[in-house]
Amino acid sequence: MLRREVTVDQQLITLAGHPPRLGPPKTQASVRTIPLPHVVVDALAAHLAAYPNASDGLVFTIEDQPISRQMFGHRWRPVVKAAGMPAGTGFHALRHYYASLLIRHGESVKTVQARLGHASAVETLDTYSHLWPDSDDRTREAIDTVLGAPADSLRTEAGR
Repeated sequence: MLRREVTVDQQLITLAGHPPRLGPPKTQASVRTIPLPHVVVDALAAHLAAYPNASDGLVFTIEDQPISRQMFGHRWRPVVKAAGMPAGTGFHALRHYYASLLIRHGESVKTVQARLGHASAVETLDTYSHLWPDSDDRTREAIDTVLGAPADSLRTEAGR
């Protein structure tokens, strides 16, 4: 927390008939370090103050047990309903929300790729390209920024 980052290098693996265990992420690209904004560090600090680590060192547990997808779903669905989100909104929607915020605030394809753990920029673009600003608008703005003043004066003079 002092560095304001989290390293993703394990995931919870749940197999029917076996206790949950920690294992490697799905792909090597899934291993990553994510910078944490102050709001997340503050929320995490408050959580740790209220709920100290579980006996195995996990930060988020239910009754000192790792949180499986099924367990999480039972907690998630009432939150979705209370927030007025459409029924069926899954936890994965938070990942898309995070990606869309990064894009909206000007992050590059490579940065979004790294934060989400995508193996390639193509994967990121295939999923999120519709969220990046339209190149037509950026092209117009670039030219208007450089040539806009003379073009405006010509239009003004022609209108006299």
